[in-house]
Amino acid sequence: MPQPGESKGRRRVAPSKGDLRERAILDAAEHQLATGGLDHMTVETIATAAGITRGAFYFYFGSKNDVLTALVERTVSTLRAEVDAADAAGTSSPAEALEQSVQQTARMWHEHGSVMRAAVDLSPTIPAIAEQWRSAVSAIADITRRIAERAGLPAGAGPTDATAVTAALVWMTERCFYQASRTGGSVDETAATLTHVWRTALDLSR
Repeated sequence: MPQPGESKGRRRVAPSKGDLRERAILDAAEHQLATGGLDHMTVETIATAAGITRGAFYFYFGSKNDVLTALVERTVSTLRAEVDAADAAGTSSPAEALEQSVQQTARMWHEHGSVMRAAVDLSPTIPAIAEQWRSAVSAIADITRRIAERAGLPAGAGPTDATAVTAALVWMTERCFYQASRTGGSVDETAATLTHVWRTALDLSR
């Protein structure tokens, strides 16, 4: 018989002990990034914060860099989903969809700025993180390209067509949020500026 809260023929699957332990390690690593910074993070400090032994840590991850790579992967997956959701149904106007995309990105920088800064900083030296970060930026550029085409920007491969324009704007957006987060600037003000730039570039009236 289904238990309370379960639909007939469908069982609720709880996270496994291993899933919970891995999540605890990633959460501990993110907290350390936000409070102590990358230089003070070690396998030992992550394991201690997660409530496990160093030996148990190595059952889940081979190194600190492996933890950071998994943490970046978790964060960028959420970022991509958030931006995609802003235009998932295609029912919002292009202006509304772009504004929501920028706001969702700003929220991610508010909540996970330490991870996203680490992704930018570590990309030159850790190929797996670089791949994760570039794939996220590329996916977001593809999402915004569809919005830009709905706004009337030509679909093509030319330097002034939707693909090139949105790719440039997405990388600009990444850099502006990174600088605001790294220097203690206002992420919200940066979002307002970026929304204006996107609207202007795509000729979207208010």
